[in-house]
Amino acid sequence: MELKLLHHYTTITCKTLAIADDVSENIWRDTVPNLAFSGASFLADALLAVSALHLRSHTPHDQDLVRASHAYMAATLSEYGTSLSNGITETNAEALFLTASLIAFQSTASRIFTRDDSGDLKDRSDGYVLPLSWFHSFQGVKAVVASSWQWLRNSGIVIPIIEAQPALNLNLAEHENTFFGDLLVGLDEELAQSGEDESPGYLLTRQAYQHAVAVLNWAHKIPQTGAPLVFLATVSRRFIELLESRRPRALAILASYFALLKCLDSLWWLRGVARREVMGIVSLFDPDDEEWWPRLQWPLRIVLYEGDTIPSDVWGADWNDQHALLQQANRNGGFVTHIELLSKMFSAMQNTTSSALRDPLDVASHAEAVLQDRALQASANMMALSESLHVPQVD
Repeated sequence: MELKLLHHYTTITCKTLAIADDVSENIWRDTVPNLAFSGASFLADALLAVSALHLRSHTPHDQDLVRASHAYMAATLSEYGTSLSNGITETNAEALFLTASLIAFQSTASRIFTRDDSGDLKDRSDGYVLPLSWFHSFQGVKAVVASSWQWLRNSGIVIPIIEAQPALNLNLAEHENTFFGDLLVGLDEELAQSGEDESPGYLLTRQAYQHAVAVLNWAHKIPQTGAPLVFLATVSRRFIELLESRRPRALAILASYFALLKCLDSLWWLRGVARREVMGIVSLFDPDDEEWWPRLQWPLRIVLYEGDTIPSDVWGADWNDQHALLQQANRNGGFVTHIELLSKMFSAMQNTTSSALRDPLDVASHAEAVLQDRALQASANMMALSESLHVPQVD
């Protein structure tokens, strides 16, 4: 079984882990297995687990593959957790980053075997479960990056993978005139009515919504580059808390996010996800809700569209503009450049903030607040990546 899974990984699965990037595809195919079978057993187990899940997507009822996928991932999580507890070092940083990435893939792909979609808006129930594990696993990747950047920044393995991600180019200064601006309408009034405008967390809540919508607006313009996947790792811890509380605004934002994944439906680990998740989220709303039901119409229209290519007038943006928009964003530096800038700011704030902000997450949140107070584009871009330096607590 192990040889079968390894062969499948190196010949097929590895090609599905990189979106339109030959360099990172070669790394996943050649370099990662070499590193895995040179002593990083948790990485070896992770790639075998993902390979087994990929094969299972073709034969869902093959119990040998079901057991293999679960067993290899269980072994991965056990060894991975132990390695993190022992500390990230120069010698294990690359393997831990790659393992965290494969765990995120596994978490995402496992969802395709869940049948939450009733397919009927009239058949509403409380059975739908939000895929919060997606956020936790992708946030785990950024936690490893934040904790080991001093070594990863010089890695010939990790840097090409990070640079393959489209550079964030967010606009936090404008909200109402953006495509998803209606998701922020009434935010201040909502916070005032709930009394949150007088609470210490008011700013973080407001920023969590604004930042999430800014990422949606950015990814909406370049969806086929894999940009929508960045949302999972870059949203703040506060936004995830709002999702856990099932706040209507957070759920509506999440529905729009999953609709963006419709353009990546050809990937085996995202196949059917857009429709299933949007329909599930919509089932949590009352169709008579005059405030939120109209804001769910775009994600519904997208996931129910039957054609292979969604027209620009339905999508709301012209996909032919993606290349030009990417070039424009890359003029400000790639993903690595932005992480470098925020890493320096993050370190400085850890050294200068009060004892009340000694926790890494609180320091990063403070950095976020400082950056969001600036309306300039450069500040917006930096704030977006300060979220990439949040280190979630380990339960």
